[in-house]
Amino acid sequence: MNSIMILDRIEELLKEVKELKASNAEEIEALRLKYLSKKGEINALMAEFRNVAADQKKVVGIKINELKQTTLDKINALREQTEQSDAGHTDIDLTRTAYPIQLGTRHPLTIVKNEIIDIFTRMGFVLADGPEVEDDLHVFTKMNFAADHPARDMQDTFFVEQSANDVTKNILLRSHTSSVQARVMEKQQPPIRIICPGRVYRNEAITARAHCFFHQIEGLYIDKNVSFTDLKQVLLSFARELFGPDTKIRLRPSYFPFTEPSAEMDISCHICGGVGCGFCKHTGWVEILGCGMVDPNVLELCGIDSKVYSGYAFGLGVERITNLKYQVSDLRMFSENDVRFLKEFEAAN
Repeated sequence: MNSIMILDRIEELLKEVKELKASNAEEIEALRLKYLSKKGEINALMAEFRNVAADQKKVVGIKINELKQTTLDKINALREQTEQSDAGHTDIDLTRTAYPIQLGTRHPLTIVKNEIIDIFTRMGFVLADGPEVEDDLHVFTKMNFAADHPARDMQDTFFVEQSANDVTKNILLRSHTSSVQARVMEKQQPPIRIICPGRVYRNEAITARAHCFFHQIEGLYIDKNVSFTDLKQVLLSFARELFGPDTKIRLRPSYFPFTEPSAEMDISCHICGGVGCGFCKHTGWVEILGCGMVDPNVLELCGIDSKVYSGYAFGLGVERITNLKYQVSDLRMFSENDVRFLKEFEAAN
């Protein structure tokens, strides 16, 4: 658009603006958006201004500024007229609350997630994030999953694109946030101390105890001379911060492809104090997370020398922790947006 066309367009808009009319605040806001917003008419002219010849920029610039000021004055004048008109109304209920729309509350998963993040950030962990639509390389291969591991099957993973010949080209919805750890280790040499909160997906039937998506927080610490004792102390401190100073923990041997040795961590039941009740199935213990020392293969696959560095990792489900804190019996309630359910957590904000 040359300078003549821009000047003609400015004149057209000036005529439009001078004849603008509005009877309420909504109509005024619509006019403001049409002419003055980032996607409005005046901004469109400003975008074309860069194409104007140098000797015409002053003239065109003055005209655009005149149009913008005229539009502002007109919209402000319409707003004043509307306010004066409203002031004359006598049918306003002055006893009505100033806030007719009830304020919302944070979701219970958000409350617990933020509490967990706060605990670990105070221990020196920093937040790391990554894509939910991932590739096989970061979700499985670099986490030391064998090529024929069951987790790669359709029965457990949502695939977006799947290659018949090369599993590293498979695109999928991440089934754990360990993929974020892989991406960080690729780009950063130790020391690394991160937590990775996020939503993950697994191809499971939706029931009261399982869902096809849920939320995880995984942690990773890599440095020289990191030991299992360091892991145990961090997890004990975390459990006592979250569930109370009298909480006890125990670690049971387990197996994960990306850690060796691996363990499941239980806490003493905070409902019965470890005596035994229906919630902990009369064992006095409740499982809350998995953990272990990072397998040397994972370090090497991500470009970190396993002969120099060691590390630990852990992962927990936010829904699981929320259930423990608030005793929610049905996981589906977290995603159904039932206002009656959400209102129960107003005091927890």
